[in-house]
Amino acid sequence: MRRPVTVLSAALAGLAALAGMLAGPAPAAAADAAARRPVILVHGYNADPGVWGGLDARLRAAGYGEGEIFRWGYDSHQSVNEVLAGRFAAYVDEVRRRTGADRVDVVAHSFGSLPTRWYVKYGGGTTTVAHWISLAGPNHGTGVAWACALWDQACRDMTPGSWVQKRLAEGDETPGPVAYATFWSDCDEVINPDDSVPLTGAANHPAGCLDHNALLGDAAVAEGVRAFLAT
Repeated sequence: MRRPVTVLSAALAGLAALAGMLAGPAPAAAADAAARRPVILVHGYNADPGVWGGLDARLRAAGYGEGEIFRWGYDSHQSVNEVLAGRFAAYVDEVRRRTGADRVDVVAHSFGSLPTRWYVKYGGGTTTVAHWISLAGPNHGTGVAWACALWDQACRDMTPGSWVQKRLAEGDETPGPVAYATFWSDCDEVINPDDSVPLTGAANHPAGCLDHNALLGDAAVAEGVRAFLAT
């Protein structure tokens, strides 16, 4: 005599589940998806987009989809202001066109911090970039760049006191409504001095004792990046 009741209960439970599916994701999940912007990952000097495998995987594990993560590849031996910032501007426009997003988020490693930051400050990026994050960026120059400055324009741009460095340091280092963050290491063998990375007006995060490239795959740094992008 109990079987009809059991069958009816199962049927009602199935209808409830179907109604939930038709109703769509829970409000919190829908809000998270709506707040997420495309992320552009920008590699550093003498590197390529392949360096982002670790952070890319962690962002995907946090819910980012296939069409929400982009990697910009470029010739890192060219001028920050005369060539690369303009090319990055065109790439941002392409990502916005493809995704329909008004603004993008940018995560840059090392030298990649300079052309992206130039774009934000001087190329109109304050209206198209929501979050800008620098991992081990030579934001005030690095003495290591003198080793290749004689023959390489990008190295000259990275040297302390270069024209590019002076222009980026003029006035407000973190202009506009963009949210800025940096992650730096006190064991970085490439950025010298270590305090070249932090910027006035940014959320500056010490990453502990990590090699220059170790910031790319460090789990704590990746979690800090993900958390900052969610703000």
